[in-house]
Amino acid sequence: MSELQAFIESIEDDSHRERIEEVLNWVKHKYPNLKIEIKWKQPMFTDHGTFIIGFSVAKKHLAVAPEEVAIQYVEEDLKTAGYSYTKQLIRMPWETEIDYPLLEKIIAFNISDKADCSSFWRR
Repeated sequence: MSELQAFIESIEDDSHRERIEEVLNWVKHKYPNLKIEIKWKQPMFTDHGTFIIGFSVAKKHLAVAPEEVAIQYVEEDLKTAGYSYTKQLIRMPWETEIDYPLLEKIIAFNISDKADCSSFWRR
């Protein structure tokens, strides 16, 4: 069993498991050049060895972690969408629809902004 499959199967709530699978599959199909990895017990996508976006599961929300610079880039969109967030994390409540255009904006920004990045995290 792959690490990704083990992560997915470890999610007890069926609706949460389905939602994270939906999001991960969307990213895989929308950005086939990104590599999915499990690090720190979370699925994340990388591009040429640099972090692009990560996801984790909490009781009340899907947590999206794109790094602070990307959150700053979409901060007004987050406010408009009504998502709560911190410097490193966006909370997408389970009962709401996933804002895929927002995810696309975040991922596209990170791919472009980190095109010449040679480290996993921004320095």
